[in-house]
Amino acid sequence: MSRRWSPYDMNGGSIVAIAGEDFAVIGSDTRLSTGFTIWTREQRRIHKVSDNTVVGQVGFHGDCQFLKKIMDTRSKMYHFDHGKQMSCSATASLVSKLLYSRRFFPLYVYNIVIGCEKDPQTGKYKGLVYGYDPVGSYDSQPYGALGTAGPLLQPLLDNQLGYKNMENPTFVPLTKERAISLIKDVFISAAERDIYSGDNAHIVMVDEQGIHEEFMPLRRD
Repeated sequence: MSRRWSPYDMNGGSIVAIAGEDFAVIGSDTRLSTGFTIWTREQRRIHKVSDNTVVGQVGFHGDCQFLKKIMDTRSKMYHFDHGKQMSCSATASLVSKLLYSRRFFPLYVYNIVIGCEKDPQTGKYKGLVYGYDPVGSYDSQPYGALGTAGPLLQPLLDNQLGYKNMENPTFVPLTKERAISLIKDVFISAAERDIYSGDNAHIVMVDEQGIHEEFMPLRRD
C-alpha cells in the first residue's frame, strides 16, 4: 500500500493553558517526533513574545517555526514603531490575522496565547488565555488543551476547573500553586497514555512580575 505525499506532518506534542485572576500558566512537553521516531527530546514549544506574553505552538514543526519567525519580526517592528512591547491582546489579534492570511493553505499549527495585562478601568492585572481554530478565529477562555493529548486532557480540565456535569461541587480557589500543580498532573497523565507527549514538561507562568519558567521530567519511553 503506497502512502501519498502530504505537505503536512504531525510532529506530536501537547499544550495546556490556564487563566487565573491575576496570572496565566501554560505548559507543553518537549518531545518532537514523527510516528515512532523521536527527533529530539528537548524541543521548546513555548516562546516569549514580550515581557508579559508567551505563545505555545504544536503541530507541524515547519509551520510552527515559520509562524514563530513572522511573529518575532512583527513584534520587533511594533516595538520600533510604537516604543513599547505588544500587549497580550495585541499579540492574540496578530496571531489571528497571520492564520487568516493563510486560510487557503492553512498553517498546521495549534496555538495558545497567554499573558497578563493591566485592566485600564480597574488598574488590576488580569490573566488571559486565547485559543484558536486553524484559520484564525479566536476567543478568550479560562483554560484549554490542544495537541495529540488534547482530547485526553480537556475533560480533566473540565472536571477540575469547569466543574462540568457535577452536582453540588465544592469550588476551590485557583491559586498559582494549584494551577501549576494541575498542569504537572495533566502532563504526567498525558505521558502515560500518549506516545507523542513526553520527556519533559516546560511550564511557564506570566504574572505582574513577568515570566517564570520551570521544567519537570516526564516518561522517556
